[in-house]
Amino acid sequence: MDYKKLQNGSDIRGVALEGIEGQHVNLTEQASKDIGRGFALWLIKKTGKKDLRVAIGRDSRLSGQALVSYIAGELANQGISVTDFGMASTPAMFMATITDGFKFDGTIMVTASHLPFNRNGFKFFTEKGGLESSDIKEILALAESDEQTGLESATIVKGEFMDVYGKILADKIRSASGEDMPLKGFKVVVDAGNGAGGFYVDKVLKPLGAITDGSRYLDPDGSFPNHIPNPENKEAMESIKDAVKEVNADLGIIFDTDVDRAGAVLSDGSELNRNRIIAMLSAILLREHPGTTIVTDSITSTGLKKFIIEKGGVHHRFKRGYKNVINESIRLNKEGKDSQLAIETSGHGALKENYFLDDGAYLVTKLLIELARGKKHGYTLESLIETLEEPKESVEFRMNILLDEFKPYGLKVIEELTDYAKTKEGWSLEENNYEGVRINFDDENGNGWLLLRLSLHDPLLPLNIESNSLGGAKKIATALSDFIKNYDKLAFDSLLEFVK
Repeated sequence: MDYKKLQNGSDIRGVALEGIEGQHVNLTEQASKDIGRGFALWLIKKTGKKDLRVAIGRDSRLSGQALVSYIAGELANQGISVTDFGMASTPAMFMATITDGFKFDGTIMVTASHLPFNRNGFKFFTEKGGLESSDIKEILALAESDEQTGLESATIVKGEFMDVYGKILADKIRSASGEDMPLKGFKVVVDAGNGAGGFYVDKVLKPLGAITDGSRYLDPDGSFPNHIPNPENKEAMESIKDAVKEVNADLGIIFDTDVDRAGAVLSDGSELNRNRIIAMLSAILLREHPGTTIVTDSITSTGLKKFIIEKGGVHHRFKRGYKNVINESIRLNKEGKDSQLAIETSGHGALKENYFLDDGAYLVTKLLIELARGKKHGYTLESLIETLEEPKESVEFRMNILLDEFKPYGLKVIEELTDYAKTKEGWSLEENNYEGVRINFDDENGNGWLLLRLSLHDPLLPLNIESNSLGGAKKIATALSDFIKNYDKLAFDSLLEFVK
């Protein structure tokens, strides 16, 4: 098969289990073995070494153990010494490349993040961080070749890293607070959604003194029987909100399947996700690093920009895609512009102080440090974002492009909307926009904004609309529909239904 179809940006993802109509397994045993061989060849070429050590971890997906055995077996066949960590988190697998006593030459995480139960995939790390999309292309090209390492076969051993990783996070909170048990007396509940995030209770919270009664779905179960492990999922957020209310918790934490993303619920029951979690982390980091630049994805609100500026920071709105925002923040730092945080509204966040690793557990750790600090100094987490202006209305539409070659058509729509906006009174184009077209609307025309962009991977034009006035989103959508309805290769029924 064409292995290039398995590439998803800087990850490899595919169907690993039957069970959903029309979706057949393409991440097969043979594909997994070939990808393992490809990674072995790539790692040898990049490092110039032949005595290489690779660690492999997985989340709770039903197909995980089988995929580990396939890829680990082939790596060993190719002469790579393999350590199987078993259940792990994606950020922990990177940390295993730089932590004393481990320092693996490369690591692999078997995960498909928040995707349905039948999907799975591979993420790769070296000490330099997660691999780029260009690296994945090279690995897949090597996988499709007949090239072999020519090395004698090596061993596969069992290992453990999550105890070490949990202690790293716990010690971070201890160091920041100056106390051995800084969370003593705090009620903190975790919803792991039956993913890999359950470790945070036993390995971080309890050793720090937190009361964790009321935590739920900590046991790994790849059928995800309770809800999708995804902080952006409405059902998932309702679950952690309920957990907070049941025990009157000081903080609720929710992770995605492989723990590279997180959301939270404050003691008053309010959600801490999307713009709100960005604002919270910005407030913390701008106190620690005055004037720093916060890099976000393209769909953040105008209220967030105002909040960051008022806190003395710079807001740099960039493209969607967690690698995009991370790499942009790294680029700014190289140019001499301090940027401490790169974060998407999805909860993918990476801090300069933490190797620009997108780590949901580390983000939560920053919140817990602040929770303990607030008790000492007489303030609450809620107070940190009390001046954040949030939109009155927010809607999203995903308009399918009904063409195989969808990119030229999508870009044509965006280009023509850009020209159209210039002719409309009360419309103005957002300056310094890096993705699609973002249009601001004055009070009379909806008092808000829209962003129309081309999906990174799919034949879609996602459309986000926000308004600071009730009824404003419909007004903006109605005005846009007059333009959009001229494009017969777009499926815009949901937009037309909204404006009725």
